[in-house]
Amino acid sequence: MMWNKRELQRKIEEWLHEDIGFGDVTTMNTIPESEQGIGILYAKEAGIIAGLPIAQQVFETVDPDLSFSAKVEEGARVEIGDQIAEVSGSVRSILSGERLALNLMQRLSGIATKTSEYAAAVAETNARVVDTRKTTPGLRFLEKYAVRVGGGYNHRFALYDAVMIKDNHIKGAGGIAQAVAAARAAIPHTMTVEVEAESLDQVREALDAGADIIMLDNMSTEQMAEAVQLIDRRAVVEASGGVNLETIGSIAKTGVDVISVGALTHSVKALDISLDLNTRKR
Repeated sequence: MMWNKRELQRKIEEWLHEDIGFGDVTTMNTIPESEQGIGILYAKEAGIIAGLPIAQQVFETVDPDLSFSAKVEEGARVEIGDQIAEVSGSVRSILSGERLALNLMQRLSGIATKTSEYAAAVAETNARVVDTRKTTPGLRFLEKYAVRVGGGYNHRFALYDAVMIKDNHIKGAGGIAQAVAAARAAIPHTMTVEVEAESLDQVREALDAGADIIMLDNMSTEQMAEAVQLIDRRAVVEASGGVNLETIGSIAKTGVDVISVGALTHSVKALDISLDLNTRKR
């Protein structure tokens, strides 16, 4: 797990309050309190499943007496109609937790599925597919988890855990050398410094300044290949900008170490997952 379970619990309680508020008026007024049943979660399209433990925690938060059983492993590929999990117990509780559990699983499974497609496209190279900070506010820790489930890797989590000097930082600091020097003087020795370069001249400046990672921003594949040769393993090389499933293969072949893809999280389509209820009265 890549999250603090206590923090996730706090989030789930907030999300449930947003959805249920003072009570699920439809369920409470149409379903007898004694009604028991089984909810079957199944795939309505093919993809990679992510979020099973989160869905389980949602249902158990709604009602600790609910029983959740996964039918596939986290990260498994499913086809249309495959059963993913089942939750049994109070029908009222199942229906009240259904939407939040599905919303989270659909979103995370969509990210894992998209990530797996990008990872497959570079499988024959040494490049890693990584995410970005282009995430849904409040869901970053789960969305980055889903990237890992799909076979990708994580970039920095937030602004506080690594230095990334981009074009506006360079302008504000007066240049790459000045920006790197100022950052080095303030950060601990354990923290990395990344510099965004838009040209080969900036790549040279970043190298001279001692950057740990150099991001090649919106360069052509020819420029990337030249930059990789220029850097010659003196820094980690990241490619960014204009990356899609049609271009990532040729980008990876330039020899870059890392390819960051905002599309893994910022515009991904949710995987279609549904819940069917079977009731059984006491």
